[in-house]
Amino acid sequence: MKSGVVLATILGLLSLGASPSGYQVSKKVPLPGAGGWDYLTVDENARRIYVSHATQVVVLDADSLEVVGTIPGLAGVHGIALAPEFGRGYITSGQTDSVAVFDLKSLKKTEEVKVGKKPDAIVYDSATKQVFAMNGDGESSTAISAADNRVVGTVALGGGPEFTIADGKGNVFVNLEDKSELLRIDAKALQVKNRWPVAPCEAPSSMAFDDANSRLFLGCRSKVMAVVDSNSGKVVATFPIGDKADASVFDRAGKIAFTSTGDGHIYGFHQDSADSYTPLPVINTATGSKTMTMDQKTRALYVPVREKDAISLWVIQP
Repeated sequence: MKSGVVLATILGLLSLGASPSGYQVSKKVPLPGAGGWDYLTVDENARRIYVSHATQVVVLDADSLEVVGTIPGLAGVHGIALAPEFGRGYITSGQTDSVAVFDLKSLKKTEEVKVGKKPDAIVYDSATKQVFAMNGDGESSTAISAADNRVVGTVALGGGPEFTIADGKGNVFVNLEDKSELLRIDAKALQVKNRWPVAPCEAPSSMAFDDANSRLFLGCRSKVMAVVDSNSGKVVATFPIGDKADASVFDRAGKIAFTSTGDGHIYGFHQDSADSYTPLPVINTATGSKTMTMDQKTRALYVPVREKDAISLWVIQP
């Protein structure tokens, strides 16, 4: 994902009304500060939402949707990863080639860890207790021990990494957008275990995961969503979506794979079986609102939107 300020044009169907799919905007929450945004992360257990916002991360209560704090003093913030068993969170700062570490309770930044060039996406792997920062311009991933914030190694990727997911079983998956490949990293050995082409998906940007069926959902800049078997790397299905895909989530309860696109839409596909999906009516959002996350407890989708000179978080619920 590339952070940036975009001018959003609000489209009609979701202006606090219902969409054809039954999803609607239930609330618009103003976010403090100026500048653009990138990734969002939900802590479902602690009930917090983290929104990257230029030089800071804005933190909201996931139930009241009130802003409960900010983590300031960042430079080119992109991704947020949480390691709750260690009470720490990790934020990529793309302009300083570093990862900021913060305390989950106080939201205070405690230290910075130097990584590769222009870190972007980041993920915590609970199996190895390591944080993996994806260095966009460095074409590598830096592994950080969550126990002591020590860099334990670097994995050469052979291309520019985009979104990443850890399956909790020692596998870290990452898109190589410039190579149109999906990589599986052995998190313990710190090696690329598999390198899979994902045609007809080109420039894979976003990713979601269905652990129960071992399926990955890739949002591709070639205007398709690809369903991939995470064990074999085989593309088992593709579906048309809009332009500039940048975020995907999987609704475990509803069995729906969602992908949001920068042309102002969210595409949903109901999982009938592991390899069979039914397209749902498109949800309209706003031009430029390409990032998204989901709260699995409430099934709410969260989408940042620029409205005039301010940014708000749209809450979209079934």
